[in-house]
Amino acid sequence: MSLDLSAPTDRTAVPSVPVVPSVPSAAPLRSGHSMAKRIDISDLRAYYRDFLAVDGVTLSVEPRSVTAFIGPSGCGKSTVLRTLNRMHEVIPGAWVDGKVLLDGEDIYADSIDPVNVRRTIGMVFQRPNPFPTMSVYENVAAGLKLDGRRRRKSELDDVVEQSLRSSNLWAEVKDRLSRPGAGLSGGQQQRLCIARAIAVQPQVLLMDEPCSALDPISTLAIEDLIESLKESYTIVIVTHNMQQAARVSDTTAFFNLSAPGQPGRLVESGPTRTIFTTPTEKATEDYISGRFG
Repeated sequence: MSLDLSAPTDRTAVPSVPVVPSVPSAAPLRSGHSMAKRIDISDLRAYYRDFLAVDGVTLSVEPRSVTAFIGPSGCGKSTVLRTLNRMHEVIPGAWVDGKVLLDGEDIYADSIDPVNVRRTIGMVFQRPNPFPTMSVYENVAAGLKLDGRRRRKSELDDVVEQSLRSSNLWAEVKDRLSRPGAGLSGGQQQRLCIARAIAVQPQVLLMDEPCSALDPISTLAIEDLIESLKESYTIVIVTHNMQQAARVSDTTAFFNLSAPGQPGRLVESGPTRTIFTTPTEKATEDYISGRFG
């Protein structure tokens, strides 16, 4: 199935279309959750102007699975994550070399519209970022209203409810849908942001340390949610929490710096149980055992 992301664009330029965090700005590319996509990264290099931040990453992410990116600060985990939906190039002067294939289609091809990529590959950020002037209902429906398609109120109601149910938040907010989303607790706000992202039915969900600003109880709620969401989505998560990676991920990819000032590299990846018990590389073992990082 072609993704039909076409629209001529300069692959190294900052997109002219504004980017709204976590809310894709165009219509869904598919009609359900049954087609979660495989990601294939090949010889990826990420730059900030002339600085090579990440070098030579080759990695595959299976559909309907959770892949965790781990490694010390500054090794390029979040940079690689942002390349997967072309958020990296939003930073002035940032650009990418190499290939990122979504079910065989290069999302960095000249014919591909980065805005459509971001609607297909949703993102949840480190800190909850509900739109402060919008209600809970309006936050979830925001992406749907941005795509230009007219919908009946009943259709919006159904999508909002289903998205909140999928994010395990409906029971907590069903009687306060008209209240500000910013009035929820931190953990509820993060689940609201997840509901907002999945309302437009992306095929992939990227999560950049989604629990780092949350308390332990909220963290466990998000982890339970990730476990249920992988039945429908391909999920890639960046985390500094080794226990979290072990709990939620099927595959773990370890990134590291060979030396200060050098680009980050993918050291190894594999099934999470293998990476945490019998890693191939000593650097991986040292990091997981707490010797550095």
